[in-house]
Amino acid sequence: MADRSLRGIRLGASSLQSEDGVVFHERANHTYVCTQCGRETVMTFAADAELPEAWECRTCGAEAVLRVGDSVVEVDHSGDKAPRTHWDMLLERRTVPELEELLEERLSLLRARRGAADDSRLSA
Repeated sequence: MADRSLRGIRLGASSLQSEDGVVFHERANHTYVCTQCGRETVMTFAADAELPEAWECRTCGAEAVLRVGDSVVEVDHSGDKAPRTHWDMLLERRTVPELEELLEERLSLLRARRGAADDSRLSA
């Protein structure tokens, strides 16, 4: 560093490295077609990369599928899991009669509190 002066250089704005001797990896462009809006999105991947069959559309967020030549790749959704809701996870832990019993307990507790609060307002 003694042979280079850093005076007057913006350290964050420019790099001191050069691209001499750098060999870039081969790239290939692949087109994805949206299933809803029909928009085509061109993505650049490494030439030897494993391509995903589906990509998210930039415009509408729907699924865009890979186009190979003039045809579109068929995406297999048979292994996809349906998203679990809070209700589904609750039913894994409790049965419906247990939930109804808990609901009644909580409602009676709330009603008792409200009744006590109403009584204290009336006496004051």
